[in-house]
Amino acid sequence: MENKAAVSFRHITKAFGSKVVANKDVSMDIMRGEILALLGENGSGKTTLMNMLSGIYHQDSGQILVDGEEVHINSPKDAYALGIGMIHQHFKLVDVFTATENVALGMDKKQTGGAKEIAKAITEICDRYGFDVDPKKKVYNMTVSQKQTLEIVKALYRGANILILDEPTAVLTPQETDKLFAVLRNMKADGKSIIIITHKLNEVLAISDRVSILRKGEYIDTVKTAEATVQSLTDMMVGQKVELDIERPEIEDKQLRLSISHLTCLDKYGVTALDDVSFDAFGGEILGIAGISGSGQKQLLESIAGLQKAESGSSIEYIKPESGARDQLIGKSVSEIKKMGVALSFVPEDRLGMGLVGTMGMSDNMMLRSYEKGHGMFTDRKTPRNLAEKVKEELEVVTPGISTPVRKLSGGNVQKVLVGREIASNPTVLMAAYAVRGLDINTSYTIYHLLNEQKKKGVAVIYVGEDLDVLLALCDRIAVLCGGKLNGIVDGRTATKEEVGLLMTNLKEDGQEGQKNDND
Repeated sequence: MENKAAVSFRHITKAFGSKVVANKDVSMDIMRGEILALLGENGSGKTTLMNMLSGIYHQDSGQILVDGEEVHINSPKDAYALGIGMIHQHFKLVDVFTATENVALGMDKKQTGGAKEIAKAITEICDRYGFDVDPKKKVYNMTVSQKQTLEIVKALYRGANILILDEPTAVLTPQETDKLFAVLRNMKADGKSIIIITHKLNEVLAISDRVSILRKGEYIDTVKTAEATVQSLTDMMVGQKVELDIERPEIEDKQLRLSISHLTCLDKYGVTALDDVSFDAFGGEILGIAGISGSGQKQLLESIAGLQKAESGSSIEYIKPESGARDQLIGKSVSEIKKMGVALSFVPEDRLGMGLVGTMGMSDNMMLRSYEKGHGMFTDRKTPRNLAEKVKEELEVVTPGISTPVRKLSGGNVQKVLVGREIASNPTVLMAAYAVRGLDINTSYTIYHLLNEQKKKGVAVIYVGEDLDVLLALCDRIAVLCGGKLNGIVDGRTATKEEVGLLMTNLKEDGQEGQKNDND
């Protein structure tokens, strides 16, 4: 029997203002009982298209058909009524509520029948598809994987037959990703339609049936996954041949730059987030930091940058390139570290909260790095303006102009601005947290190239990443955090993805032993 389209887009166009056309005359189908991967560079219109299907936006023109009938989706409530649910990358759960209470949110008690009935339904959904959710468990006690599972269960409970997943494996270990894919295959076998928005092409090839490509807001083509390769999909996304080999130059002049000993930090609730961590970072190498979300990555980088208080007994020593003198960074503020002559750049995870000022344009955000270079009451505006133009051109930042507030740019373009600014400051230590999160593959490889250029210059690069394939291809060594502890340091050239994944989830009792020696 011929498979029927669950969703059909016909000539969909959506613009924001007069200058930004997110989708232009898009026509494509999503079939019943398939897993469709939706690919495209940053700004290609993937999320906008799916936001129209899920009721967050409404198209300016064109039609959306569900099971062959034209529908008008003006809100997420309308979407759920049509059996459409979207699982966003940033979960929409209440931490202090249980799984059952989160599922019940926004629903009439007459519809649900109460907590016992909801808990029973959650268990039935889990048994049917292979989920693992405890209806009584509080969200704040759940792992990232469990929270994502709860979001999917919540959508299924509300009757979703068409599920949209935005970057579903972004913060999952390889083992958790395999488990999620097994569940998605069970859902597909049950007739569900699943759309995955992702940048991880190896996962696209592993899980999807077909792949649809968008480029600059326009629909390019849909191909069968069995007939595609990473190279062919990349070329279709970009519109030209792209080299996909991540460079990893040999370490030529390894110089000790940071020596971290017994570093312990608390989170905002007073709970130990980083526990007695010790390692060295060298100029001329890229040190990767792996770990599931919330394993202490944030506290590690922020403590080095002077943004996070460390507990008594902690030590972070910076070794000066010229003299080899050691300076203690613990207890120093950001400005004090700068005045000490420490050339440190930091690309934080929170792009607009910590990295950039959303209401400012590119030029003014560049000036945040150099405002002290002005004379008297005047600031130097020419240099930041020139830098903004350079970053815009070299990283192909899509913006109406360098004065446009960066909060109006896509997430990927915001990241380009932040990374470009920090690299341009000529650091001796460069720390980057999830530097390519939300970036298309072409721009991601540009960032990898920039990091390697810093490595060649003798910069100590500390790279926190979530894609283990990239960490293993890019980094010289990988330090693995688990539950706030350093669980091991492995050689990026010889370690396997499975080995790193196990270190991310299974804490060794002797995980700290010998780690300083590994750096010799």
